[in-house]
Amino acid sequence: MDSIIEAQRQAHEEVERYEIALYSLLSRTQPTHEVRLQTEHKAAHVLDRISSRVATLKSQYDEEESRKAEIDALTAPAQPSDLSEFYARLVKVQEHYNKYPDVAAGAFESELAALLEEGNQDGIDEEYEEEDPVSLLFSGEEAYGKYVDLYVNHTTYNNLKSIAKRLPYLQYLDVLLAAQDGGLHSELPRETRHSKEYEVYIQNLHDYLLSFLKRTQPLVDVDSKHREANVEFQNKWEVGELDVYWEDHSNKRTASSEEAAGIWCSACQKGYSKQTVYDAHLTSKKHVKAIAKQAASSAPPQNPNGIQTPPTNPSNGTSSWRSRLRNAALLTYLANSLLIILAPTINDTKSNVERRFSLTAREREQELLEQSKPTATPTNNGDAAGEEEEEEERIYNPLKLPLGWDGKPIPYWLYKLHGLGVEYRCEICSDHVYMGRKNFDRHFQESRHAFGMRALGLPNTKHFHEITRIEDALTLAEKLKREGKHEIFEQETMEELEDDEGNVYNKKTYEDLKKQGLI
Repeated sequence: MDSIIEAQRQAHEEVERYEIALYSLLSRTQPTHEVRLQTEHKAAHVLDRISSRVATLKSQYDEEESRKAEIDALTAPAQPSDLSEFYARLVKVQEHYNKYPDVAAGAFESELAALLEEGNQDGIDEEYEEEDPVSLLFSGEEAYGKYVDLYVNHTTYNNLKSIAKRLPYLQYLDVLLAAQDGGLHSELPRETRHSKEYEVYIQNLHDYLLSFLKRTQPLVDVDSKHREANVEFQNKWEVGELDVYWEDHSNKRTASSEEAAGIWCSACQKGYSKQTVYDAHLTSKKHVKAIAKQAASSAPPQNPNGIQTPPTNPSNGTSSWRSRLRNAALLTYLANSLLIILAPTINDTKSNVERRFSLTAREREQELLEQSKPTATPTNNGDAAGEEEEEEERIYNPLKLPLGWDGKPIPYWLYKLHGLGVEYRCEICSDHVYMGRKNFDRHFQESRHAFGMRALGLPNTKHFHEITRIEDALTLAEKLKREGKHEIFEQETMEELEDDEGNVYNKKTYEDLKKQGLI
């Protein structure tokens, strides 16, 4: 089609059809996180196509000469019987379809149908599972965009030089969350933040956070926010507001390097940090031989009298170091702005990691099996029927009784018999409330209570049964220790260690012998 008028008409039609499709997508019910994310990615694709059509339209409207020539060609000719232009266009249309006889007439409609389809709605070939392209964007640890996967960055952070303490993963997440209150990684010493390793680390962290934000929020204009943060950094850097964390110590750095060089011996080609060490080595045989060799040689010494040869362009090293320092400061500032946006996701990640720590191996396997099951995508075809079924299945339960095995409320006499209306609160389990005495007694052997006891540094033994307050548990532990009931600290006697000769001792005996130097 060579007609610019027809091309503009078709572009306007496609933009309007895409807008209708976008409304249809965003008006659907989104019961789960997976469905919401799939819908947002489809809507982002539609928006991209709308923007491309609008850009094409703008360029076509800018070509006023070709548009005017087209309009002049379509206007009525001087002679009513002159149909040469009409037949010329008809020949072009016929040639096009003769050249491409198999072209689909409704290609645009099929494209829209592919965007709006909601999976296998007809139930045909139920065993076939269509691959979800959105799930391929996330790793298993990210759980379809619910959590962040920062294990690689955590390992790189712990491998940085001159850090005060290597943090576990949960504390590392706390450090990232602390970026909302102050600068990111302000706890690190200045020499660490000025190093090349930190620049690589913060570059990888920034790239991951930016990629994760684009994958989980496809409808948000992340690039514009990123540019705004970049401009804000430029202004603060020029004014000097970031000098507290990124002060330029190039002069101090040069002075310290000169001090570290010490006194240079041109004969031995070696530097000495102290004058006394330099004077002592002058009488050594190695120095005397080096002096004789240097005297016999005609080449001048590389660095005579301890004065180092100045570099040809000393400003290059300082400028490159300052540019690297500025790049690290920029990446840190941008990563800080991204962490503020992703703070709720990082909080959810921290809660998920803590929850997984309290699970047993069997519970983790069961959770992985449940996550591997495909989630059924809801359809909008049977909304009316579904509402009628929900109304029919709605159960009258004014007393809020718990449901039994058949999905119906249990009898009220059974509810009173088991005491399910009585609340039992356990402070060790983070103030969790257990309904009924039976559930309360059972929870002392469950993973939640065991995790709370481990957090207090106490074993979950029978001595602490019925103890729900942290203060009471610590008091009882001290009392049992004073009375000599060391079985609550049985790991000192039950754990066995072996020395180099193969002798086996319990942990306490082994540590005592090792302190005395007998092992």
